[in-house]
Amino acid sequence: MKITVLAVGKIKERYFTDAVKEYSKRLGRYCKLEIIEVPDEKTPDHATPSEQDRIRDREGERLKKQIREGAYVIALAINGTQYTSENFSEKIHQLGLKGESHIIFIIGGSIGLSAEILQCAKEQISFSEMTFPHQLMRVILLEQIYRGFRIMHGEPYHK
Repeated sequence: MKITVLAVGKIKERYFTDAVKEYSKRLGRYCKLEIIEVPDEKTPDHATPSEQDRIRDREGERLKKQIREGAYVIALAINGTQYTSENFSEKIHQLGLKGESHIIFIIGGSIGLSAEILQCAKEQISFSEMTFPHQLMRVILLEQIYRGFRIMHGEPYHK
């Protein structure tokens, strides 16, 4: 199975990049992992709703260029479905059984994803009703994918 994490913006903090590297290495046992970053837009303080829409649309255009035909696209969105780790593991497992060989997870920038990206996703998931920095969300997503594969293979993992 191939898993792509498609994210807006670069990770600047070393502790986040170190965590991403660690989970990427661990995931190598279970899947082919690809991480693609697209440039983010500068968001002015107190941006108007129309400015925010334009920013999301520009970032969305960059994201859309990276979405591969035939991939199962999952957008991370605050209003998406929430899973337990076990259910998330089962979701990934079931997608594989149904012949979905490529899953793309999309993480938006600091103000979220464009309506177009949300519409092209086959599913939206949420890790919490809380807001997380998008750099941290990448680490959380990779950890949960790793945890999911460990659960799927009946291997022990810290609870």
